[in-house]
Amino acid sequence: MQQDHTSPPAGMMPGQQAQPLLEQLAEWGPMTTIVIHGGSVFEFSGPFPKGSQAEGFYNLHSDGNGFHGHLNLQKVEHIRFQTKPHRGRESYAFVFEDANNEVIFKVFLGRDEQGELLTSQRDRFYQLMQQY
Repeated sequence: MQQDHTSPPAGMMPGQQAQPLLEQLAEWGPMTTIVIHGGSVFEFSGPFPKGSQAEGFYNLHSDGNGFHGHLNLQKVEHIRFQTKPHRGRESYAFVFEDANNEVIFKVFLGRDEQGELLTSQRDRFYQLMQQY
């Protein structure tokens, strides 16, 4: 099913920006990727892997170690900018959602050794958010 390329609501990136965003995130350094499915939460902390398009999927490369997989980016309708505290600390994430506003996965900004958000990532997040 092809996604509808109408404009997303304000404050969201259109789904067709998913691959360019993921390509950028692969250069940002450590982050946390979360997938919630069937009542379970899967988390990966580390750099978001680089990927490439093949056979209809965006394939994440990790040389067989760490986080890897195959993303069907056609299912991403929009990417929401999440800006809400988590356990009393500032927290920011890119939330990849389908046409029913269901979360496919989230990519949270990384933290330093003291648990503070990485300033360079927060600055880039705000720059992207201001564009939408």
